[in-house]
Amino acid sequence: MMNIVILPGDGIGPETMSVAVNVLETVAARFNLPLNLDHDVAGHASMQKHGATVTEALLEKVRAADGLMLGPMATYDFKDEAKGEINPSKFFRKKLDLFANIRPAKTYPGIPTLTGPFDLIVVRENTEGFYADRNVESGNSEILVTPDVAISLRRITRTCCERIARSAFELAQQRRGHLTLVHKHNVLKVTDGIFLDACREVAKEFPKVSVDDFIVDAMMAHVVRAPERFDVIVTTNMFGDILSDLTAELSGSLGLGGSLNAGLQHAMGQAAHGSAPDIAGQDVANPFSQVVSASMLLSWYATRSGQSTYQEASKAIDAAMQACIRDKEVTHDIGGALGTKATGQALVRRLQSGH
Repeated sequence: MMNIVILPGDGIGPETMSVAVNVLETVAARFNLPLNLDHDVAGHASMQKHGATVTEALLEKVRAADGLMLGPMATYDFKDEAKGEINPSKFFRKKLDLFANIRPAKTYPGIPTLTGPFDLIVVRENTEGFYADRNVESGNSEILVTPDVAISLRRITRTCCERIARSAFELAQQRRGHLTLVHKHNVLKVTDGIFLDACREVAKEFPKVSVDDFIVDAMMAHVVRAPERFDVIVTTNMFGDILSDLTAELSGSLGLGGSLNAGLQHAMGQAAHGSAPDIAGQDVANPFSQVVSASMLLSWYATRSGQSTYQEASKAIDAAMQACIRDKEVTHDIGGALGTKATGQALVRRLQSGH
């Protein structure tokens, strides 16, 4: 039995998560999957109910489960942790040590793009780097020296670099056997020096994977010009955050970009986009990012548990989504005329029929 905790989130989250839940329930019925969905709340709904955006009780529930589906959260609204305003995404990434943020991006026939076809994955380190909220024990590594001078610290550790590199090499070995390292070693000589050294040391374990590397600003240009030349890309936290949004948008829409936050024991499926409060409740949000994330969570569990049926369900979700895109049974942002709910219904029909 796979147990998944469902947290719909803020803004458009309840709308897109509803589609993902329907999809999970549909594949559970079609493939006879032992699947239990445990619904709870985080973000604004949790603040109203519990006085905090996340609680220790919720964390314990998630730790006991096999996976978590996290909807988009109103992160910018949560500024004071002392008042219970905790960023749920950061909270679960840190507490569950979800060190690998895996962000696939690929083009689909029928969706106009600026580039030719491509299929790549950005593997982003999730637990350190330039993100000031996860670098020191006190919780914030930004320092206000004077009212007009501030310093932000970047933490890079060999251990974190080695484990994200290994995750990326394992993915590349399963795909086309090509891994690209992205860095800023020409300026960040010490920290990106550790990153590159760690990646090259891990590379010795994967002799069949070819490796190249690019400075991050040049990489942005190369990805826009010729994304088809890349397979798996691995990089540090902030560079990966920026690069994965760029590649998702190049595929046609950020609404297509799913993500999986994975550790050794836990994983969290999470839409790549934000809570988009300006369109919440209007039935226009693209649900596919949340759906792709659910598919990735099933695939992760299949590998971890050795139960191939979950992998079959994941592949069926991907195939149904591609069929909806092909036949324009999608939302406006990718060329269709359907709302969020109707897009989800079309996806469910495809899954039920197997076509």
